[in-house]
Amino acid sequence: MAVTTVAQLATELNRPAATLLEQLQSAGVAKSSPDDSLTESDKERLLDYLRTSHGTKPVLRVVKAGESEAEEQKRAADLERRRKAAEAEASAIRDMMSRKSKVMVAKKPEEPKPVEPKEGIKGTIHKAKPVAGAAAAAATPGAPAKPGDKKSVKSEKLSSSWADEAKKRGGPTPTKGGRTDANAGRAGWKAPRGGRRGDSRDQQNSNFQAPTEPVVQEVHVPETISVADLAHKMAVKASEVIKQLMKLGQMVTINQQLDQETAMIVVEEMGHKALAAKLDDPEAFSEEEQAAASGEALSRAPVVTVMGHVDHGKTSLLDYIRRAKVAAGEAGGITQHIGAYHVETPRGMITFLDTPGHAAFTAMRARGAKATDIVILVVAADDGVMPQTKEAIHHAKAAGVPIVVAMTKIDKPDSNPERVKSELVAEEVVPEDFGGDSPFVGVSSKTGQGIDDLLEQVLLQAEVLELKAPVEAMAKGIVIEARLDKGRGPVASVLIQSGTLKRGDVILAGSSFGRVRAMLDEDGKNIAEAGPSIPVEIQGLTEVPQAGDDFMVLSDERRAREIATFRQGKYREVTLNKRQAAKLENMFENMGQGAAQALPLIIKADVQGSQEALASSLLKLSTEEVKVQIVHAAVGGISESDVNLAIASKAIIIGFNTRADAQARKLAEHAGIDLRYYNIIYDAVDEVKAAMGGMLAPEQKEEVIGMAEIRTVFVASKIGTVAGCMITNGMVTRNARFRLLRDNVVIYTGEVDSVKRLKDDVREVKEGFECGIKLKNYNDISEGDQLEFFEVKEVARTL
Repeated sequence: MAVTTVAQLATELNRPAATLLEQLQSAGVAKSSPDDSLTESDKERLLDYLRTSHGTKPVLRVVKAGESEAEEQKRAADLERRRKAAEAEASAIRDMMSRKSKVMVAKKPEEPKPVEPKEGIKGTIHKAKPVAGAAAAAATPGAPAKPGDKKSVKSEKLSSSWADEAKKRGGPTPTKGGRTDANAGRAGWKAPRGGRRGDSRDQQNSNFQAPTEPVVQEVHVPETISVADLAHKMAVKASEVIKQLMKLGQMVTINQQLDQETAMIVVEEMGHKALAAKLDDPEAFSEEEQAAASGEALSRAPVVTVMGHVDHGKTSLLDYIRRAKVAAGEAGGITQHIGAYHVETPRGMITFLDTPGHAAFTAMRARGAKATDIVILVVAADDGVMPQTKEAIHHAKAAGVPIVVAMTKIDKPDSNPERVKSELVAEEVVPEDFGGDSPFVGVSSKTGQGIDDLLEQVLLQAEVLELKAPVEAMAKGIVIEARLDKGRGPVASVLIQSGTLKRGDVILAGSSFGRVRAMLDEDGKNIAEAGPSIPVEIQGLTEVPQAGDDFMVLSDERRAREIATFRQGKYREVTLNKRQAAKLENMFENMGQGAAQALPLIIKADVQGSQEALASSLLKLSTEEVKVQIVHAAVGGISESDVNLAIASKAIIIGFNTRADAQARKLAEHAGIDLRYYNIIYDAVDEVKAAMGGMLAPEQKEEVIGMAEIRTVFVASKIGTVAGCMITNGMVTRNARFRLLRDNVVIYTGEVDSVKRLKDDVREVKEGFECGIKLKNYNDISEGDQLEFFEVKEVARTL
């Protein structure tokens, strides 16, 4: 039998001799020195021990010749005992570890801290990392690890020499899968992280204090917000928001949009602070840019809006001032756009805005009052105060601008300025003669009488207002009018209110943006720049802006695109939510009623203001029975896509100062689409009104055609009861309807079955003749009753 020393075996296994001696002693082989010899039996006992300690079942061995069977059974019993003891110890250690993990959270740390944690806050205490080779001592505090302690060695479940070597160096034992956890084989135990600096990390972690009060968030709520976004802003789960809404009586989904008021109520109910603002709105930065770029304020020309009733002479008054015939160029002699002009007078420059006077252009007058400094209220001296005059007064007062009254047509024989003054006083426009603050000037656009006095009063009011605006700054202003030009694209007429607009500037107007490619004055001349109070026409925008939108110049095109995209999304959300709410309201209104007929229309106009005014006027024609449905409204010519939309929606196309191109006309003729062209808004309104009248259900009217008196009653077995009558008035016809009167009280209404005269069936019997009348399905008649005959006629209705 070969003899090997402990030192030789340690060298072969690549592990320290001291570690091998410890394992031999644990295996029951009594060796104390590296020079002690080992037999094959000793090696096998060491191998069995290592297998048993790692949970490996002992391998069946062939009994050597010469070895007694009793010794083999004794060895097997010993190994089984050791295996059971190791499993029991491992189970006890696992139980102890699990109990230890339950009490890892302590109210007080082991070492006293300078700052005591608040009551109710628990800190997690990690024990210091044990010295290498003392894992069992860490599991059992206070028990020192002995080299010969069999239990401590078994609990480490050593598998090979490199595990002992790593353990001696004090580092963690690498395990399968790349983990470096010294106790990775133990179920339910996870050692604290860290190497040499692990203790300092644990010290820092033990100082953590959980918040004792809920955190109150400042939630900025936009006009519409989804449930998911609202929950994200409050840092809560969406389900919590849905629960809160259910408590408030609303059943919602995670993607449903909430209006601002509802969202703010939910935020307040959940204990947070709701603000009706948009912190993530990129427009907030543009305000800062404009404030930083503002320069020194200098005097500017006044912006004067001419307002009044239709045909009271507003445009003719401006014609005389401009020495141009603008009124002749408007269709029907009425203004249908906002005209903007600046005029050089001997007393200084004045910018005039001419607004439409008739009822359809309410929005245009409101925009004119918004952009103005002074209002000239034109009242005809021979006509007095009219509905649009009152409306113009209300717009001016709402905008808080001074009013100068121009009484036109004073050269007419039937003019009565005193009556006009008394009517205006009733509307709270008091002339200076009566102690008020509104100058009254009588003018004539034909003779020029009073024009100089009117301009004098306007400039006097401007001096009192001390109108100023920065010149050396980025321009800001308002969009007066906008249209889509076939050759130039989107074109906007803008009024600069402050700063200087230059060609090449990046401009933002509503949800459209672009770079100013060309800039024209009111005479159509190209200009390079324009200052405050100057109206200009600009090209280069991405789309047609809405009339009345504010515009501003930004320094960065990327920022302009970002803001325009944000506004487009916001407008789309608001529009969709309004449309959804309207659909729900209509659904509940129409429930249980017959559906109203709809007249679908597609409106194409030359400019934004006219399209808006025409759409508004047509929508006002809607009744309970017939409703105007505007499928699409835009500026520009009638294209092929508009005709395709009309085919799909069965709509009528209305072109206001626009025409269809060749392809659109051909497609419309082929599909039978009705194309209507107008250049006066009243004509369009009247024709649509007539078409709606044709869609109304006809009205049924009763017309009495005769009276008869029952003189006698005949009873025939096969026919029934027959009334012998004398026609006292009008006539009776076969199948006419009748009312049976007894003592002048209607007791039955029905139809005549047949009429006979002298045993012959006749179609009608006239006044003064006798006849026999058989009533359909009615026999309760008596002498002295009266029959009233009538016909039901359908009469066409009009709006």
